[in-house]
Amino acid sequence: MNNLVYKVAYGAEQVSINADTLLRNIADKILNPIIGLMISIALLLFIYGVIEFIYGADNEDKRKQGKQHIIWGIIGLFIMVSVLGIMKIIINFWEGI
Repeated sequence: MNNLVYKVAYGAEQVSINADTLLRNIADKILNPIIGLMISIALLLFIYGVIEFIYGADNEDKRKQGKQHIIWGIIGLFIMVSVLGIMKIIINFWEGI
């Protein structure tokens, strides 16, 4: 146990991290889960808007609100998929250097 604390505290092993490894780790461990969560939220908003639009067919205000949720859900999905694509382009660019 003491040896483990010593290794962690004083960095017994040298770790070499270059830019593409760092970017890939950040993307895999931090950004991809956040983007996945945001895509899920946008998809739920879209589905909620569709349900709200269908069930509020007789009420003009409910249909209008449903349309707004559908539009914002589509915009959110578009933005998140675009961010995912831009991240892939940046990572592939750094790997190619």
